[in-house]
Parts: sequence; C-alpha cells; structure tokens
Amino acid sequence: MRHIRTRLGALGVALIAAVPLSLTAPDAATAAPGETSAATVEEGRLTQAAPQEILRRSGFARWEREFARGLARVTTYPEAKRYVVREGRALWRRAVDRAQGRGPAGGDLSRDDDRPLYWARLGMTKELRGWRPDFGRSTSQRASLVGLLERASRGQDSIDLPAGKRVLRIVVTGFDPFQLDDDVRRSNPSGAAALALDGTTVRTASGRPARIETAVFPVRWADFAEGTVERTLLPHFRRGARQADLFTTVSQGRPGQFDLERTNGAWRGGSPDNAREARTETVPIPDGLPTVHPQPQWTTTSLPYERIIAAGTGPYPVLDNTSVTEIPAGGTDPVDRPDGPTPGSTARAGGGGDYLSNEIAYRATLLRDAVRPELAGGHLHTPVLAFGPGNTDPATGQVSDPVFVRNRVTITGQVRAIVTVAVSETGRR
Repeated sequence: MRHIRTRLGALGVALIAAVPLSLTAPDAATAAPGETSAATVEEGRLTQAAPQEILRRSGFARWEREFARGLARVTTYPEAKRYVVREGRALWRRAVDRAQGRGPAGGDLSRDDDRPLYWARLGMTKELRGWRPDFGRSTSQRASLVGLLERASRGQDSIDLPAGKRVLRIVVTGFDPFQLDDDVRRSNPSGAAALALDGTTVRTASGRPARIETAVFPVRWADFAEGTVERTLLPHFRRGARQADLFTTVSQGRPGQFDLERTNGAWRGGSPDNAREARTETVPIPDGLPTVHPQPQWTTTSLPYERIIAAGTGPYPVLDNTSVTEIPAGGTDPVDRPDGPTPGSTARAGGGGDYLSNEIAYRATLLRDAVRPELAGGHLHTPVLAFGPGNTDPATGQVSDPVFVRNRVTITGQVRAIVTVAVSETGRR
C-alpha cells in the first residue's frame, strides 16, 4: 500500500484481552439488552453482489450464519469471550488450510484467494455488534469482544514460533484488501501470501530449516494508533527461546515490480482508510509500549537488500527503493529525495509512501530498534494485483479471472523466495 501525493498503490502474538483494539464503530455509554450498534463502513459493503459471490464460491458464506447461531446460545460474558476467540481462530485456520490445499475448496473460487477471510470476518463482526444478549453488556465489553474476534481471525494471537537453535524463525505480515469503494472486488496479494506461508517451513541455503508464521492487519488508521502492530509483534521481537530471527512486513505497491523500502517515515498522509477515515499527523505511538525517545522521523530496513536484489527470486524485478519525501532542516516545503533523508529533516513520506504500509514498516522497525536492534527486518512492497484484460470494469467485471489468479500465485511464490533469501543471509551471521 503506497501513497505519496499522486502515487497510489495497494497495501500490504499473544492474546492480549485486556486492551480493546479495532474500535471501529461508535457505541452508547452503556448497551442495554435490546440495544444494537450500527454496522461499520466495512460491514456495510457486505451487501454488494461481489462480496456475496466471493463468500458463496469459497464456502465461507456459512461463517456468519453459524457464528450467529452459536452466539445466540451464549449466556455469560466470559463464555462470550471464549466463543469469539475460538470462532475467530477457526476462521483463520480454515482460510490458511484452504490456501494451502487442505480440506474442501468449498467452491470454484481459487484456493489462494485472500478475500473470503476478509468478508467472512466482517460478517462475524456485524453479527457481534448486533448481538443482544439477555445478560447485557457494556460498551467496553462489546469493544473487547470485537477486538478479540479481530485478533483471533487475523492470526495475530496464534503466531507460534518453535524453540531451538536448529531452526530459524520468521514473522511475515500482510494486509486486508482496500480501496474497495473504487472496486469492491479487490484482493491484496500481501494477505494472500500471509495465508499461503503461515506455518510453513522453507530450507535456507545452508540447509537449515526456517519456520514462517504470519498475521494480517486491517487497513484502518485507528487500529494502528491503538497499538495493534506493536502488541502483535512485541512477544516475538523480545529476546527468548522463540524469538524471531527475521521479520518482513508486506503490502501491495507499484505495478510490475517489488520494492524493498530502505527508509520509513513518521508521517500519516491523510488518505482515507477502509473505514473512510483520514489521519494527517505524526505517527502516534501508544503509551506503555517500548519505543525510542525522542521519536525519530525515520527508521531504516535491516533486511539484506543487496543480497535479495542479486538473487533473482522470480519474474518480477526487485528494486532497492531509497526515495523519501522530507521537509529539510530549516525548511517549510516538502522535497522529494531520491537517495534518502538528509540530516535533521522532517518526514512527509517514506520509500513506501505515507499510508499504512509505510506506517507498519515504521512501527515494526521502531519497535525493533527499541527492543532488539540487531533483529533483521523491513518492508517489502509487492507488484499491484490487477484483473485481466476485459475484466477491469468494477460494475460489470467478474470477481476473478485466470490472469488475476496467475499473477497472485506468482507474487506469493516470489514473496516466499525473497523471504528465503533474506533468512538464508541472516542465518550466516
């Protein structure tokens, strides 16, 4: 997901129940037993034909109905917490299994598709917002339940890196589809890659195995401000028997190429997110999380970008993107810098832009610098995933086509190859 003024592309853990995240819809101060909350902007798109077709053709249409039936049988708030976590994790696991060829396909939609997970999750959160339990629930309880469901269904609370010195450990993250008001059919190859790679093992150049664990994140400014990235990654960045050896945040970027983003900026550029909210400000870091003081304007990748670029990982070129947009020290106007920031400058866009892909890269590398500076990690932008010729009109086009599927599968394969090269280099250190 890349956005620098006119340049616009696509985006792309322990259970922490005490801190409610994903507060994406307003609530009354106290919710009475018969009271419901309004659907969110994202949930409102569910009624359109394309999401319904995606759910039907993947077998994921049943999740909303079955979740609602189970929810109706819940009689206490503690039971509700257990139920939403269990069902959220089951949805994540089903999406991963489908992407990796396990279990029934559920329909004729390509198994590698990331969209059934996105739309099924929204069906479940919609049911949860409209749920009217006899025991009642407070605003904070409703928000906590939605947050638990979000984290569980995104794989954020089930990252399970193995212990031991014989295996390397990798965390990879992706994003939801976005820019859905322009085309509700959109997929995000970073999310598809996360589903395809979760729980898999790759063999490094030395023969040492490397385990990959993944999660996906929402395209919403509010969730990032509340710390969803840091709280997901922190348990795996800290030193310990199961610490990550490498991380790669992934999003969708420019047509026809991968970009390894050298520098990330501490600036939100204001483009609307999936909730149609816009934020223009310095990236806010939540209280209570380890960070660097004072907050830096820039962070940098520690991925072995020269080795990755030289490796020939697939059909798409992989570029070392060193460009940023800054306000120079003592200046007032933004300036594009092809070779990175100058001393004392103020960030206006990292190499990955000023949207949420730049922000996840900034947050992840800032957290790295705070808790384990030697950890290898950075951001990878994939090529833009586009529909095939004759299928570009959102109003009349099909939800999938052979070119669309082939390119998404190819992108996922090259993400796997890039991560393998990166961890092979890291394992030599």
